Amino acid sequence: MKIAVIGGGPGGLYFSILTKKAMPHCQIDVYERNKPDDSFGFGVVFSDETLGEFLKRDMQSYELIRSQFAYWDDIIVARDGQEVSIAGNGFCGCSRKTLLKLLHQRCREEGVILHFEQNIDDISQYQDADIILASDGISSGIRTQYEKEFGTKISLKKNRFVWLGSTKPLDAFTYFFRSTPHGTIVAHTYQYEAGMSTWIFECSDETWQKHGFEVTNEADTIAKIAEIFAAELDGHSLISNKSHWRQFPHVTNEKWYHNNIVLLGDAKATAHYSIGSGTKLAMDCAIGLSDAVIANPNNVQAAFEQYEKTRRNTVEMIQYAALVSLDWFEHMDRHMQHPFYQFAFGCMTRSKKVTFENLRLRDKSFTDKVLAEFHQNAVIPSAVIPSAVEEPAAFTKFRLRDLELQNRIVMSAMGQYSATDGKVSDWHLVHYGSRATGGVGLIISEMTAVSETGRITLGCAGIYTQEQLVDWKKITDFIHQNTQAKIGIQLGHSGRKGAVKKPWEGTNEPIELPWDLLSASPIAFNEKMPIPKEMTLEDMDLITDQFVLATHNADKAGFDLIELQAHHGFLLASFLSPLTNIRADEFGGSIENRLKFPLRVFTEMRKAFPPHKPMSVRISASDWAENGITEEEVIIIATAFKNAGADIINVSTGNTVAHQKPQIGRMWQTPFSDAVRNTVHIPTITAGYIQDIDQINTILLNGRADLVALGRPLLADANFVRNTQAYEQFEAADIPNPYKAGSSHLYPLKAAERKQTESMKKALKPKSNKKD
Repeated sequence: MKIAVIGGGPGGLYFSILTKKAMPHCQIDVYERNKPDDSFGFGVVFSDETLGEFLKRDMQSYELIRSQFAYWDDIIVARDGQEVSIAGNGFCGCSRKTLLKLLHQRCREEGVILHFEQNIDDISQYQDADIILASDGISSGIRTQYEKEFGTKISLKKNRFVWLGSTKPLDAFTYFFRSTPHGTIVAHTYQYEAGMSTWIFECSDETWQKHGFEVTNEADTIAKIAEIFAAELDGHSLISNKSHWRQFPHVTNEKWYHNNIVLLGDAKATAHYSIGSGTKLAMDCAIGLSDAVIANPNNVQAAFEQYEKTRRNTVEMIQYAALVSLDWFEHMDRHMQHPFYQFAFGCMTRSKKVTFENLRLRDKSFTDKVLAEFHQNAVIPSAVIPSAVEEPAAFTKFRLRDLELQNRIVMSAMGQYSATDGKVSDWHLVHYGSRATGGVGLIISEMTAVSETGRITLGCAGIYTQEQLVDWKKITDFIHQNTQAKIGIQLGHSGRKGAVKKPWEGTNEPIELPWDLLSASPIAFNEKMPIPKEMTLEDMDLITDQFVLATHNADKAGFDLIELQAHHGFLLASFLSPLTNIRADEFGGSIENRLKFPLRVFTEMRKAFPPHKPMSVRISASDWAENGITEEEVIIIATAFKNAGADIINVSTGNTVAHQKPQIGRMWQTPFSDAVRNTVHIPTITAGYIQDIDQINTILLNGRADLVALGRPLLADANFVRNTQAYEQFEAADIPNPYKAGSSHLYPLKAAERKQTESMKKALKPKSNKKD
């Protein structure tokens, strides 16, 4: 087999070493446009885990690399002179030039032929190769030539960054955040060899513009940055190496191979430097590609298929985590307002891969500081007792107007579709009652219709008749008499998404005898659904009156809180999104116009609801579709509801249009809650694939939300809260007397389970590669 490797970066070199070592008779040529000693950038970073993988694959490479690495165990987060060190993070750095030199040495030892100062743009000269490996970087000429075949997509991210070096010695990987009159600038820094460290400076484009930086003016960049970070540099100079300001290119490819060409490294996929080195990703994929070629020596296409099949999911997960991390840095100015330890905790947990428990196992002294600060700044401070600092964030109290919640866990509005003529039944009593006795702080009822034609399905609950009010009051009375839980009701109108079958009968399919639908504009939700009527002023008056009547009824029924349904494309939400509102009158066009009717409804409801009782509004902060609602519009919407008297915003996303393409993952909607909470300065509820108490605590402690709503986890486990209290060994004061005896069994069981889990996590932690 003959292999031509185009681009002499670490990924291509490491693939060559592994493959040649396993297939000695294979001819491998590496073609590099630069000289052997040329290198751009300064240092590269690897984790203990990555070095451990190198050890398994090629001991000689591992020993060479390890001998040249600077190692650190701590990460330091510093902000304007204040800093905290977090232990237990195994990382190491190496000069990029040194790494290339070591890999060159290993290539020669294995018989890989290296060609430098080559024209690698002319692919025709490699056509006799069985495999052409395109590892020619972010601006890959080969990938560009076949971008349609690869399905290449490149998007430039908002922040500006520049890669510099310094002689400043560093004992740990350090994030230096500096406030300037023009915004925040951060330095990502680490030492990679004695007397040399990497400094990547990053800021928003607005901050970059206001400071007057220029893309290629290295002298000006160094002069300005050195002045801003004078204290951090401590008299040491900055060093440039073609250090031009750039915007990070997010590169993806729908297919990783075409004919005999296969992509590797940044040519294939990029991951933002804030979660680790692109070099790591390239070398991990080099291992995967080499394994595939070795396993399929006589079938190149089968090798490529195996490579993509085994690596794509991992690469996309890393890219997703990198984008989440990148998003945190794109909003540094928003996070800088947080108390210091919360800020540092947010920085450490930004990609959602690291959680409170992860950090607690690494460095309990740090998480104790985070928790103590959280309690100190809580709406309802913890009792002044020695154990207060240990009280998990999830089980701290929270207040909205006169409503005091015993904990921060909310039951999300989850449709039961089990009502008859809008009336709730014993099913609902058991459903809501069991979650209340199970310890949920706040229950929000399923969407409850304000009129018969406002229902989503024939099984939806309503509160537009006296009989419905009475049935709801049985539930609220049970909860108030037997538990400390509070219960709110979500009032809404289905709009264009009404008159459909129950979910287990069909998804968004109309019932046999549907009623006439209303919406902001005459646009059907999908091809199966009828076109709704565009609402008139008379319709708006009627709907407003129905919401006000439902508000009075909700108060009489004993609900502690009302949440207005203005999300997921239902009636009020259809006014807010430009995808569902194409009106030409005063209720369409600008976001201010699109807000008018939903805001009118809320304002009238607020007048009708007792002033000591709080109100929430649930909104969709993204439509997950092109030309949908923007982040700027979401902030305007949340601000308007806040000014109208909303006490909290329940931040959801999506379900506005049928052709949405949401990016679902763990805690996937929390960034939207973060944006609303910390820009509008109003409490928020977040939801979305939140599955355990560790995630809940992490969300609360890094300031992304004030309350965390669970849907499916509480459908599956009515005692979710009780189980998590036992897991945390938190002695709840609200366990109903008939159930208290169960604690003597549950608490030791969960303590043993947690101890076992933590032992496994410690055992699975990669062995330190630090040099003795």
